[in-house]
Amino acid sequence: MATPLSDTSLSPLKTVAVVGLGTMGTGIAEVLVRAGRDVIGIDISEAAAAQAVATLEASTARAVRREHLSDAERTDALARFRTFTDLAAAADADLVIEVTPESYDVKQQVFRALDGIVRPEAILATGTNALSVTRLAADSARPERVLGLHFFNPAPAMKLVEVVSSVLTAPAAVSAVTDLAVELGKEPVAVGDRPGFVADGLLFGYLNQAAAMYEAKYASREDIDAAMKLGCGLPMGPLALLDLIGVDTARTVLEAMYAESHDRLHAPAPILKQLSEAGLTGRKSGRGFYSYEAPGSDAVVRDALTPLEGAVLAEGREIRSVGVAGSGTMASGIAEVFAKAGYEVVLAARTEEKAEAAKARIGKSLSRSVDRGRMTAEAAARTLELITPTGSYDDFADVDLALEAVAEDLEIKQQLFGTFDKVCKPGAILATTTSSLPVVACARATSRPQDVIGMHFFNPAPAMKLVEVVRTVLTGDDVHATVREVCAKIRKHPVDCGDRAGFIVNALLFPYLNNAIKMVQEHYATLDDIDAAMKLGGGYPMGPFELLDVVGLDVSLAIEKVLHREFRDPGLAPAPLLEHLVAAGCLGRKTGRGFREYARR
Repeated sequence: MATPLSDTSLSPLKTVAVVGLGTMGTGIAEVLVRAGRDVIGIDISEAAAAQAVATLEASTARAVRREHLSDAERTDALARFRTFTDLAAAADADLVIEVTPESYDVKQQVFRALDGIVRPEAILATGTNALSVTRLAADSARPERVLGLHFFNPAPAMKLVEVVSSVLTAPAAVSAVTDLAVELGKEPVAVGDRPGFVADGLLFGYLNQAAAMYEAKYASREDIDAAMKLGCGLPMGPLALLDLIGVDTARTVLEAMYAESHDRLHAPAPILKQLSEAGLTGRKSGRGFYSYEAPGSDAVVRDALTPLEGAVLAEGREIRSVGVAGSGTMASGIAEVFAKAGYEVVLAARTEEKAEAAKARIGKSLSRSVDRGRMTAEAAARTLELITPTGSYDDFADVDLALEAVAEDLEIKQQLFGTFDKVCKPGAILATTTSSLPVVACARATSRPQDVIGMHFFNPAPAMKLVEVVRTVLTGDDVHATVREVCAKIRKHPVDCGDRAGFIVNALLFPYLNNAIKMVQEHYATLDDIDAAMKLGGGYPMGPFELLDVVGLDVSLAIEKVLHREFRDPGLAPAPLLEHLVAAGCLGRKTGRGFREYARR
């Protein structure tokens, strides 16, 4: 019979057994020994145990070289790590952390064996990120002492630890493990038991969407990854991250998520199954979405899918002058970008006063660049001289590229393209910066749809390096080639994508944001915990709710609606909580209240 659990029955968790000495288990062991814990490393493979020791020796030696550890501290840490190949070695542990393969059978065997080995007061933790902690606890003789302790890879570097409770877990066990996580220098987030928990629950849906996007040949792997790094500030693109995690691991996580949610967004993309069954599981096998120098290497090598550098797509057109339509932040930012690159820019707004105000805004931006030492005062003055403000689109008569950055309203954009068609010279390229509307609808408003293309800049345009280049089925090859050449001249990174809702970035970003809202709506986790989980566990520069409030909840809702309309997927339907906040006028920072409240300026 299990001993009743109380605060007084818990040990200080000084001795910890880590079962499974792969990359994650070894990383957790390093964190523990460096925090003064005695660690019992257990793996059925003697080679894995020996490798764990070697890895720990190498990583602590690096820490000494970088002056993060002293020689004496390193010696003490290594002395606290002992390895065994028999689970019986866990008998003296206060806490056992299981980090074996993501298989119920394997994990259940470990937990059943531990029931007969560990002391009654010991806590048993699973490192799963996909399987049900409740199911594992129910099979144990001590379910009140079983919980989830989900570290992130690499464990020594990543700050987030998700502490997962089942309905059977005793609060005292959660408290003891949470305190330990804090002592390890980690940021613990308390979550309930559902596949993926918070961070992976949001992350793997996004990764799955990216895999499906690639499988559909909508965009190249390089362009998908570059778009998410440059457009969202992520440390890795989704396909490279799938290779790092392991394609087979991602498939297992998604299968578990889909089994619970029945949301098609969680149904593993077929390519994940195909790659897994072919043994192309990512870095660990030497090949996944990308090819690597060797199994375990992070060095990507060229393969049959790697784009040829410097390949000429088609003969482009000469672009010397650019017309930018609009007077808002995006229009003025784009005008600044082109002028900095030496293009003559006609900046047109509905009135000359608005155009002059937009040029003044550019002047202030250039002055800030001078103050920060990014350009000289002379260069700023020359840049500003290249911009001619006007209140009439007739002044676009001689431009080689006319680009609109007006309100995200299809009717307004179509009217403007009709005007472009009348005033712009034959051979001029007509571009839209839309982030969600169909480019072809703008093209059909002209008599020259072959000259129309999408150039989706990101805000703030002077700082953000990405431009999504959006071809319609009618866009000419020379127009596409020209726009890519122009992107290179204005020092932007172009990624190619087809004319469908969301293009690359928004099509992957906004379902992730919508799923975060659903987590709060279902009372699974708090705003703060979700934001912390994605920043600390996913490497995101902003949490989803910080980002939503910056983007604007009305803008976010409009994009969600466009995606839902286009793909007809129930999982893409806007979360009711988002619709309610928008209806209440809570639009984010611009109104002083969104998911959070802000001080009015």
